[in-house]
Parts: sequence; structure tokens; C-alpha cells
Amino acid sequence: MTSFSGTVDMRDGFGAALLELAADNEDIVALTADLSDTVRLKQFADQYPTRFFQIGISESDMMGTAAGLALGGKIAFPGTFAVFAASLANQTVRLSIAYNEANVKIVASHGGVTVGGDGATHQAFEDLALMRVLPNMTVIAPADANEAYLATKAAAQAEGPVYLRLARSGHPVLTDPAAEFEIGRASIIRDGDDVAIISTGAMLSRAIDAAELLSADGIEARVINLHTVKPIDIEAIADAARVCGGIVTVEEHSVLGGLGSAVCEVTAEHCPVQVERVGIRDTFGESGEPEEILAKYGLTAQDILSAARTVTKRKPMASGSRLA
Repeated sequence: MTSFSGTVDMRDGFGAALLELAADNEDIVALTADLSDTVRLKQFADQYPTRFFQIGISESDMMGTAAGLALGGKIAFPGTFAVFAASLANQTVRLSIAYNEANVKIVASHGGVTVGGDGATHQAFEDLALMRVLPNMTVIAPADANEAYLATKAAAQAEGPVYLRLARSGHPVLTDPAAEFEIGRASIIRDGDDVAIISTGAMLSRAIDAAELLSADGIEARVINLHTVKPIDIEAIADAARVCGGIVTVEEHSVLGGLGSAVCEVTAEHCPVQVERVGIRDTFGESGEPEEILAKYGLTAQDILSAARTVTKRKPMASGSRLA
């Protein structure tokens, strides 16, 4: 088992896991659209040249080829940028992969705003929404390199289409490499009963930082790592709503259709509570350094802290809120 520590690019977790999978299973194949280095498929290509397919800058063709390989008995891992996988190739993903329940694991790098200097054309703010609305599609956004490693292993074992969203920049490794990773089952990173902070993807470190700041003021936040956006962990969300009485969702994605929307759907049906969504508002991105972009679009620990305060102030007295 491979493990990571420090600040590591989560793409490295994916690359390591895929090599191990390929060594044990000859049906594992990989494809890319001229991005083998970026999506961490270069080493796979070097070790397994007959199982690697360089499609060129033709993402829809890559998805169709992956579907064909999967329907022929392979486990296909096509890799490209999230904005290309979810938007440019969406029709092929929908019809060739999702509709056919093809055993394709779409590896989508450069999700969110921390693409930085590549700017709006390469910043995928809507990919989780576009993928989770597709029937048969599982949607996973790991928090760090260790979780990307485990998620890749789990995706290979799962039957049917999977969308695996990876960030570009290096992120703090916060998850336990020996932890059990189960698709559709959230992880409680920090316990608390005053407010719940539910994070997906690379925003976990900022959610934890916000929880520590709240704790200094006597407010204990439950931090939940919701690595699987679909199928969503209804039980974990409903329990957090009942116990904490208010929720903050945190995502490096649009608040329209992503994690925040998914959590609101669950609470509306199972346990209505106050929900504040921290994420990208209805806008495109722009070029800049990752931390600058995160600050501009309200994705810092302080922004999460502010949202948590808003939620706790709105909670009814009966919920036990310390700030009601």
C-alpha cells in the first residue's frame, strides 16, 4: 500500500494506485487526450504500452473508445481535464458511457479554481453538477493524495461508470492511508454538535481550519469529508442536521448543482435545517495564483467561519445552539 504525507498533488495518489491495479489486473487500460504527464499516466504508458491509448486532442473520441474497451471487458481509465471531460465530451459520456453502464472510470484533473493561471477556459466549476445528474454515474472528489489513491482502488472495484475529480495543485495530506474507503459513505474528520461543516474535494483542509477557529470561540463544529457526491451519504447528512441543527457546505465548485445543492436536497427531504453554501457563485473564473483566486471567490477558512456563524445565529433555541 502506498501512502503520502506533507503537501502532495492528489494526482500522484491516482497514478500510484493505477500502477498497482495494472500489475494485478491485465484488464486495466488507460487512455488520454494528449495529457499523459498531467494526468499522471506517463509511467503507466511506459510500463504497459500495449494497454495505453494516446487518442490525441479528441476528448469525445477518447470517451467513446473507453466505452468500447469497457464493453469489450476492459476496465478503462480515460484521463483529461475536468472541463473537457464534463463539458466538451458530455454527450459521449452521457450516451456511450452512462447510458450503456460501461465500466469506465473517468479521471478528471484540474477541477475547481486552483487551476490558477490557466484561467476561466480551464477552470471546471460545473463538472460535479453535470456528472451527478447522469443516471448510473458515481461521482467522487477525493480530499488529498491518500484518498485519491484509495478512491482509485475503489473505483476499479465498482461496477459501472465513475467520475473521479482531482485537483491540480498540491494539497495537505489529511486522511489516513489505512482508513477504510467506501463509495457512498462519508468520513467524520472532527466531532462536534454546534454546526456541521460538510466538505468535498480539496477544501477539507480549510474546513478543518475553520473548525479550529470556531472551537477557540467555544463553538464545536463537526467536520464531514463527503468524498462521494453521488451516491450521497443520506444518513451522515441527516444525522448531522438533527444533531447540529445547521450545516455549512464547502466546495471548490459552483453552489448550483454541486455539493451544496445535493446536501440541500437531502435536508429538505429528511431533516430541514439552515444550510449555508460556501462555493463559487454564478460566475466564471479568471487567471491568478491559487490562493488569490480562493480568496476572491470566498473559499477561505475565514469564509467558512463566517458561514458557520451565520448558521448558528439562525438556529432556533430548541436546537441547543450556543449562539441562538
